[in-house]
Amino acid sequence: MLIPASALIGVAVWFLVRCVPNGFFTVNPNERAVKTVFGRAKRVGALTTLDTSLADLMRPDERERYVYPQVRVIGPGGPYFKWPWERVYKALVATETISMAKDFEDPSANSDGMILQAVTKDQLDTGLEGQIRYRVSDRNLYAYFFGVKDPVVHVMAYFVSVVRERIADFEAPKLRPVGADSHETTEEMSAMAAISINDIRKHMGSLNEAMEYECRSAEARYGVVLDASLITAIEPPGEVEPALAAINTAYNQVSSDISLAYARADRRIVESRRAVEIETLKAQAEVSPLVALAEQLTRLKEHGPDVLQTYVRNVRLGLYEKAQHAIVPEKR
Repeated sequence: MLIPASALIGVAVWFLVRCVPNGFFTVNPNERAVKTVFGRAKRVGALTTLDTSLADLMRPDERERYVYPQVRVIGPGGPYFKWPWERVYKALVATETISMAKDFEDPSANSDGMILQAVTKDQLDTGLEGQIRYRVSDRNLYAYFFGVKDPVVHVMAYFVSVVRERIADFEAPKLRPVGADSHETTEEMSAMAAISINDIRKHMGSLNEAMEYECRSAEARYGVVLDASLITAIEPPGEVEPALAAINTAYNQVSSDISLAYARADRRIVESRRAVEIETLKAQAEVSPLVALAEQLTRLKEHGPDVLQTYVRNVRLGLYEKAQHAIVPEKR
């Protein structure tokens, strides 16, 4: 059965009108795109994430679970063309900042996305405030598009679980001993040593660094890079805030007294060292003429006993000239 030429022309016109105009697309400068053919992403040979530096971000057990193929990434530009059986996935790769308490599935949760609740090791329910900077990884777009249903929500849940675990297990780093013969540290001497909220507040920088380290594998696992996490405030429960304020005041007073005591001790040590130096110089000044005289007499004695007697006679004559009275023993 022959198909009429008019039907073929009609199909061709329909294809040109419906498919060709919709087949062109562009990619913005802050976007990256991936094209699929019949639902399968175009890949770069047989390369996977294990063949890239992303493998270094994962633990050995994670490398077995999170193995994603490397796909062809379409960079900014265009126009590009796709056939009707092809589909283009685009993602923004610009860095975005959001509150760490934001819940994409329930915007009203966590005090409308402003305060994240966490429990410390001493069972205090605290509120955390801060921001997270993240971006889509163009090195692992397969994980972002096809690895999980909603990667940003997944990564946020992963981050929240890690930060809560860190808060619950956080311990302040031990400081060096105060003195060589002392086994006590300034941390152990303070009244705040057993209160985890104060420890977290004082070491918030190390906590942020630990969070960045813990979440660095998110790029290899979910295709999302956590550029930085910044915890800016930690608020304790209202019923314990007055007690903490009183403890902080006492701690500041004790710290001030200890600093003043150290300063006074250091000043006394410096003054003692200077006194020792001064007395040492005085002793050296008194001893030096005697040493020089001894050396001179030794050299004179080497020339014979008469030379030394002559020297003693000359010194005695000089003393007689300066003296107003002289007592001479009587010869019998």
